[in-house]
Amino acid sequence: MPGGYSALQSPTTPDRSGDIALASTDPFFNLYTHGFARVAVAVPVCRVADPAFNAQQTIALHHQAAAQGAVLVAFPELGLSAYSCDDLFHQRALLDACEAALAAVLAASVGVQAVAVVGLPLRVDHALFNVAAVVLNGRLLGVVPKTFLPNYGEFYEARQFAPATQALSTEVTLCGQTVPFGAQLLFDAGHAGTGVPGLKFHIEICEDVWVPIPPSSFAALAGATVLVNLSASNVTIGKADYRHALVAQQSARCVAAYLYSSAGYGESTTDLAWDGHALICENGAMLAESERFRMDAQLLTADVDLERLSRERMRQTSYAASAARHRSEVAAFRTVPVPLQRPDDAELPLRRWVDRFPYVPSDPRSLDARCEEVYNIQVQALAKRLQSSGVQQLVIGVSGGLDSTHALLVCAKTMDRLGLPRTHIRACTMPGYATSGRTLDQALRLMESLGCAAQTIDIRPSCQQMLDDIEHPFADGQPQYDITFENVQAGERTSHLFRLANHHNALVVGTGDLSELALGWCTYGVGDHMSHYNVNASVPKTLIKHLVRWVAGKGEFGPDCSQALIDVVNTEISPELVPGNADGQPQQSSESSVGPYELQDFHLYYTLRFGFAPSKVAFLALHTWGDAQAGRWPEGIGAHNAYPLPEIKRHLRTFLWRFFKTSQFKRSCVPNAPKVGSGGSLSPRGDWRAPSDAEATVWLGDLDRVPD
Repeated sequence: MPGGYSALQSPTTPDRSGDIALASTDPFFNLYTHGFARVAVAVPVCRVADPAFNAQQTIALHHQAAAQGAVLVAFPELGLSAYSCDDLFHQRALLDACEAALAAVLAASVGVQAVAVVGLPLRVDHALFNVAAVVLNGRLLGVVPKTFLPNYGEFYEARQFAPATQALSTEVTLCGQTVPFGAQLLFDAGHAGTGVPGLKFHIEICEDVWVPIPPSSFAALAGATVLVNLSASNVTIGKADYRHALVAQQSARCVAAYLYSSAGYGESTTDLAWDGHALICENGAMLAESERFRMDAQLLTADVDLERLSRERMRQTSYAASAARHRSEVAAFRTVPVPLQRPDDAELPLRRWVDRFPYVPSDPRSLDARCEEVYNIQVQALAKRLQSSGVQQLVIGVSGGLDSTHALLVCAKTMDRLGLPRTHIRACTMPGYATSGRTLDQALRLMESLGCAAQTIDIRPSCQQMLDDIEHPFADGQPQYDITFENVQAGERTSHLFRLANHHNALVVGTGDLSELALGWCTYGVGDHMSHYNVNASVPKTLIKHLVRWVAGKGEFGPDCSQALIDVVNTEISPELVPGNADGQPQQSSESSVGPYELQDFHLYYTLRFGFAPSKVAFLALHTWGDAQAGRWPEGIGAHNAYPLPEIKRHLRTFLWRFFKTSQFKRSCVPNAPKVGSGGSLSPRGDWRAPSDAEATVWLGDLDRVPD
């Protein structure tokens, strides 16, 4: 499953969250409250061997980044001099001018609460180093030299520079300030109070990330969450694609954010060309990417989720094991405190695309492949269960609703895969007191079009017998539609299915989905909670809806089946356990009881997959389900609904109460089922182990922080 966040926003597209808004009295509306940090990569226009001009370009972009709420901005390698100076780097006039340019950047940074990482050539211990200088509010915090110098192909850096390993000094005096010097520096802005919790960054320079084990790998193990690369990377055919993959993979391996700068317009084209390819990645996902071959300056920004990175490292226990294995390399790092003051006194909305449907690909081009993969997982799992049990027949209840329809499609594909006739599927629809004509018709059409061994069993007589036996008021003609009345029907259906399975030596296929398990919207035990094998248990309602629509669009089961599938998708979700109105329409709506599934699936994903606090989940929901992304999600992918914050808060409260307080006992004994997505499953044998008698107090208490 996708990770929930996508990089769809162009850095050049105007956005209402582009600048800090007027002061707000509630910190809820500021992204820094929720573990995010806005970072930036600058691609200035440069002039070769003109440090004064380059310093002015740097200063302008630095101020622009701070005005947009960024706390860290990376500039290109050797940006104050330009990368392509070649032997000019050994000219004293140029080196002196570069130090003067850095002094100008320092002076202009006074009062600017954003760290700038700028590149320049620097003389230290009678050697010349290619370095990155870290600047904040008039202070120089540290200087990092390049470790690996390319000396092949078009590169000849060893002619001018010394590598970091040849540095003798651990401190350097520059612009009147004595600061740490070395490649193994971590810059920590996560101090208590006004800092940015979780923001600890490391700097490497260009070639450093192209080697088998980049320095940033050890820096990440030492605690760096943001990896900064000052690069000048020239362009050749195909190099951009490789660079794209390289940066994404390094961020994924390190479970970190990765900022990659690059030289742009103005570098010498004597023998090379430059495309200004800048990137911002987070744990393998591309958050922002510059427009290549621009002839003007660019500022790329993205909001990285520092809390998410920390939680991913905590969840992946092998991460800490790897850090311990490389204890000596990790211990070599020095930490430099960064006295940063985060911009938390104003409203600062999130500048980041957040998928409305985190379980469903937002890119229509990848939806087909994802749906195919989900089906293959479910089909292979069910086929294995049939083969290992020696059973060749399946029993499934078909209601004409969404979940049983999808499960029936999985059964049909499984029989095809095993080379068995679809008549080995004993599909049974069981109308009760509240079954509508619409769903019954859909069930019959589906079973017929798929070629199942179809059967209809009216459960009302057996339900009546049980209601009589327990002396329920309904037995005496009183229309008391309570939970007993509802569960008698659910239980009778499941009881019939199990006895049919016994009679025909078959397995009962469960149909209940992940969303229902999360909300406890299922009848415990002898009800829709139980089966021999459940193919849907880790598939949420929103994904099932897309899967059914996708199968209908493919038309592989014929036009009659496709039409029936479309009708199912367009049917309101209802348990149909209470008789409907005079027109025969169901009066029960699942979403009226437990909230809209599209929103509750969103809440489930960020609660289950990342363990985010309810206040952060609400902040993300407001960003994507409010009006922040209005009109920007792909056509045909999902509903165009919008939910104001009070409505989000109300539905999230329902979710938290049901998920943490009332429903775990049902999840503690679920049948076997395949895990489908990285978004998690609720099996106690898989992703979720929890006590059945826990309280929801702390989650509801955090939700109270969300303004009304």
